[in-house]
Amino acid sequence: MKKILTALPGALLLTIALAGFPVMDSNAADSHIRPIKIPYPAHEFRLKDLDDKWISLKDLRGKTVIINFWATWCPPCRKELPSMQRTYKKYKNEKFVILGINVGESWDVIAPFLTPLNIEFPILLDTDSSELAIWKAIGLPTSFVINGQGMVTHRFTGGRDWDDPVFRKDLEKILAAN
Repeated sequence: MKKILTALPGALLLTIALAGFPVMDSNAADSHIRPIKIPYPAHEFRLKDLDDKWISLKDLRGKTVIINFWATWCPPCRKELPSMQRTYKKYKNEKFVILGINVGESWDVIAPFLTPLNIEFPILLDTDSSELAIWKAIGLPTSFVINGQGMVTHRFTGGRDWDDPVFRKDLEKILAAN
């Protein structure tokens, strides 16, 4: 399967991913937050949140930021949101923030979906999916960890249980290193 996926052109693979086809990293089923081999500068973006306020990645320097690309139609995305909220609430005072970047949907779709979940972390709108393409996220959900210096240090694709003790231990190591 992996050989087939790597042979597909990028645009076709992105189309498959956005259609809900389960394209995931080989690590997607485990709970670890694995580092990437060579950290690289995060793409600076400026997106509006659900309150029509601009949020810039550059303004969050000094904090550990997890960017999570998601959509309301994505079952693993829907499943992980409550545990993401609990993780955000537990660590938000430790120079940590989660940015949920919704891909391709409008405020009218996202807001009613999120209301019963009481999500407190910022939800940003990538209505044209341009950020998804720039970040080269091949499936949903995909998350990136950016350290306080603005470097992407970790990436994971596929839904996670953010309450899992292994996941939390890895996150605590990342926060301690920042």
